[in-house]
Amino acid sequence: MMLSLYLLAVVVCTQAQSQLLPGSCSFKSNTCGYTSDVDSRSWTLHRDGRFVAVDLEDDAASKPGREVPGILLSPPLDHNDWSCLRLVYQITGSGSLEVLQRFNGKSIDRPLWSSQTPSDSWVISSMDLQNHTESSMVVLEGRPGPSAGSSVAIFEIDITPGYCLECDFEGSHLCGYSNQWNANVNWFVGGGGQLLHNDIPNDHTYNNRTGHLMYVDSVYAKSFKEVAKLVSPLTTVPMSGCLSFNYQRSEEGGNLFSVFTRDRLGQYQELWRPENHSEPEREWTLVQVDMKAPYSIQGFFEAAFNSPRSGRIALDDISFSPEFCSKDTEPTFDPSIANCDFESGLCRYTQSQLTWRKVSVKPNIFRIGDHTTGAGSFLLTHSRLGLQPGYVSRLISPTLPGNMKYCLRFHFSLRGFNQTTQALTVYLQNQQSGGLERIWTQGEKSRGIWIAADVTFHTSQPAEVAFVSSCRSFWDCGFVALDDISVSLGDCELVSGPLSSPPGHCDFEVGLCGYTQDKQSDAVDWERRRGPTPTSYTGPRGDHSKGLGYYLYLEASDLLPGENARLKSRPFRGTQGPQCLSFFYHMYGSGTGHLSVHVDKGGEDVLLWQRSGEQCVAWLRAQVEYQCESQHQIVFEAVRGSSVRSDIAIDDILLESGPCPEMEIQTSVGNSNDIE
Repeated sequence: MMLSLYLLAVVVCTQAQSQLLPGSCSFKSNTCGYTSDVDSRSWTLHRDGRFVAVDLEDDAASKPGREVPGILLSPPLDHNDWSCLRLVYQITGSGSLEVLQRFNGKSIDRPLWSSQTPSDSWVISSMDLQNHTESSMVVLEGRPGPSAGSSVAIFEIDITPGYCLECDFEGSHLCGYSNQWNANVNWFVGGGGQLLHNDIPNDHTYNNRTGHLMYVDSVYAKSFKEVAKLVSPLTTVPMSGCLSFNYQRSEEGGNLFSVFTRDRLGQYQELWRPENHSEPEREWTLVQVDMKAPYSIQGFFEAAFNSPRSGRIALDDISFSPEFCSKDTEPTFDPSIANCDFESGLCRYTQSQLTWRKVSVKPNIFRIGDHTTGAGSFLLTHSRLGLQPGYVSRLISPTLPGNMKYCLRFHFSLRGFNQTTQALTVYLQNQQSGGLERIWTQGEKSRGIWIAADVTFHTSQPAEVAFVSSCRSFWDCGFVALDDISVSLGDCELVSGPLSSPPGHCDFEVGLCGYTQDKQSDAVDWERRRGPTPTSYTGPRGDHSKGLGYYLYLEASDLLPGENARLKSRPFRGTQGPQCLSFFYHMYGSGTGHLSVHVDKGGEDVLLWQRSGEQCVAWLRAQVEYQCESQHQIVFEAVRGSSVRSDIAIDDILLESGPCPEMEIQTSVGNSNDIE
């Protein structure tokens, strides 16, 4: 009997190990094909095995500079189906660890996960690897902090087929699931050959005593409604489909089992609870529930007890399918139908009267153009066109389904209004009753710039978004401009996602995003600023991203003509395919000098793009397509012109693999408008 139990345990262990995909490594005696990038600090295998680490002192002589990370590269991976990467790591002292995915032929890695939180023990994090037909590599970038003794270490990397939410609880790390500690009731691991005292003899996976499950017992409950919480890993990609699990409840009453999701803001949503709480489930019961998670969530399996005699609950075999459980479940709504940049008309927006007009302003030194490119189209309503006081302009979105939370984003600009509270208001219009609910009112008094607005709202019934501009009297009326409307699912604070921006992307809201000042080849640094520049009749009045955010600029008043500032990106790998660099620039002022973009290939500068002299009072978009087969850096160089009215600014840098989607709009200076 003992021999058969031992053999069965070996079989279970072997089955669990056989699920590991290439790219998994426990670092017991070698690195399993993982290698350090030659241009980075080295990861070193601990002398007794078990983990690899990058320390602050490593390679200090050969690669000085604390900004140089340690980059660990996996062997090539050919995972065509969805898989889950689980990482066991530790950040000691200070530092950061980032995981990225690298695809063949692309110079930009896709961020998967990052952390800057130090710990006194090993920590488990999970990240979903979506299905791809291309070969890829996992990139682990460790940056030990400046404090003494700082290091970043990796103990284990497990890559398993399926989704990170899935778990049969047979592995040593419980698939990243964790018990949220309670003084009296907690989830425990059962099985593994133990004699369970909770009347659940077999697990569900193998239907024997050697398999594992999770269970919680009320025997130590001290007060009314004691709750035990089992928490899943945080999802890292949008997911919609069918969540399945198996559970048992003992015959005693007084317990409640339910499942919730929680987003990164701490907001809960109930997914399931039993229809009859008093009926026990003596056998394993399968539950299937539809789940829609367009943003990162965690699953919460909660067991509540009223007394120490409230019984026990067991859980096993959590799985997920991208297909909904019920055929009646509606597909996840695509909110992009309400997106519009007005370059090709009103999209799906409507108006009862032709009060909103599509306008295109050519780049000039007197009036700003659209927000999308600086030379494209936007909507404009001029309230003085009304025939009577109290004039109202309405722009109506396509219908949005009910019982959902949305994030509405748009850019607006006001000109000539005295009463800003009525200049622009956004309402939610019930499709059935026609009732209006105000969800946003303009509060900023800035003029002549595009300002970003974020609005989170929930609607229980199908509704439309209405942009309304009104005025009390003839003299209070003015212009209201709208551009770049977008709608997405979830809270606006969640839509941005938990990850840092991809390499090369930067809006300068929280720093330079890895860009550095080229102090060896320039006279001054680029300055980070919000609001207008100090010198009149030059520079932007606000940034491009938000209108009230940050941008980089060259302050001309402190320089001599011809002096420059250079900004360099982090190094990018060379590829054989095209790359697309886009950014926004601002060159306004009678003495404006030059702005250029270069590729630095190991000291060799190659000019990609250049503008000279005054261009426009608005932000203009530039797109530069280039190809470079060797490692390189992108360089932005601004040169001071003939006078102090020579401030030059940049914002919203975006670097992507592949050709640019469209040709750059020519920025010939003009002073006429096109109105439809």
